[in-house]
Amino acid sequence: MAQTLIKAPFRADHVGSFLRTEPIKEARKAYFNGEIDQNTLKAVEDREIEKLVQKEIEVGLKSITDGEFRRSYWHLDFLAGLDGVELFDAEYINNFKGDKPKNHAIKVVGKIDFQQHNMLEHFQFLKQAIEKYGDGSQVAKFSIPSPNMLFTRIQGDEYYDGNTEEFYHDTVVAYQKAIQAFYDAGCRYLQLDDTSWIDFVSEDRIQAVVEKHNMKVQDIIQSRVNCLNEAISKRPADMLITMHICRGNFRSTYITSGGYDVISDAIFADLHVDGLFLEYDDNRSGDFEPLKSFKRDDLTVVLGLITSKFPELENPDRVKDRIQEASQYIPLENLALSPQCGFASTEEGNKLTEEDQWNKIKHVIDIANNVWGTNLR
Repeated sequence: MAQTLIKAPFRADHVGSFLRTEPIKEARKAYFNGEIDQNTLKAVEDREIEKLVQKEIEVGLKSITDGEFRRSYWHLDFLAGLDGVELFDAEYINNFKGDKPKNHAIKVVGKIDFQQHNMLEHFQFLKQAIEKYGDGSQVAKFSIPSPNMLFTRIQGDEYYDGNTEEFYHDTVVAYQKAIQAFYDAGCRYLQLDDTSWIDFVSEDRIQAVVEKHNMKVQDIIQSRVNCLNEAISKRPADMLITMHICRGNFRSTYITSGGYDVISDAIFADLHVDGLFLEYDDNRSGDFEPLKSFKRDDLTVVLGLITSKFPELENPDRVKDRIQEASQYIPLENLALSPQCGFASTEEGNKLTEEDQWNKIKHVIDIANNVWGTNLR
């Protein structure tokens, strides 16, 4: 029997990743240096994730994640675990406005499929930790990359050889299987992280993607909408799926700037997700005008007005003013608040301390309490 759909995203929510703790960093370094084995590394990860879960509960979060403590990247670890996908060292072109990430990438070497995946075990451990330390009001939230991240961000295709339709079909089916597998493992709050939408936030990126695909921009946008909608089309009725749109988040820097104007109809009206996490922490994300495309009373838009990139706390009155400004386009009951992204999209993390990180989370909760009341769903 289907359960009642959880009431999330929560008024005070977060994207998911947290700064890796020192024991995690030391253990992962020792493992890759051959000084400890996989079981020893897992034992350290288990302990640190349990501590993280307790901290999230302590500060008042209702959506609880494992901080992505077992991952090196927010996306590559999951994608490389799909059948037919392989991680490799690439000649990296640095798109970030600052530090350069490691030169890892993925390529397709066989038929895309989903059969088993180690992140199912990662989710199950998280769920058990919440049951152990929570009071029943917390929900296990798990994040995986959007199917568009495979369809649009591979750096090599040795299998499909340009057969876009077959590649697309297999990707969608693999994600349908993955979503069902997470549901069967007990997941009721799944987030799809998607940076592919930054292809449409500035004229230079739009021109580049149009030239790459030799298609009209609206047709490319529609293909990404279709990919997401088809991937989640078979989800159970009591499973909530959200999407986070990101402009890049590595060592407190970013990839690009630009508003949601070109994709506003697509994301606010056409996507079938239950919630949208949007970056709005500075003027790189544009203004709230694109919110006028909002048409669904069953959609929650989570305003990422608190930055995860820097330690300074935003003026709470200014944040509340911006929430009220957004409510001119979207009813207040359909809005929520979060940091604009995670604190560690890769294991290197952003340039702030763990104390800064928790101050940011508490700031989100305090402001949300003030705006919506203490019942944060």
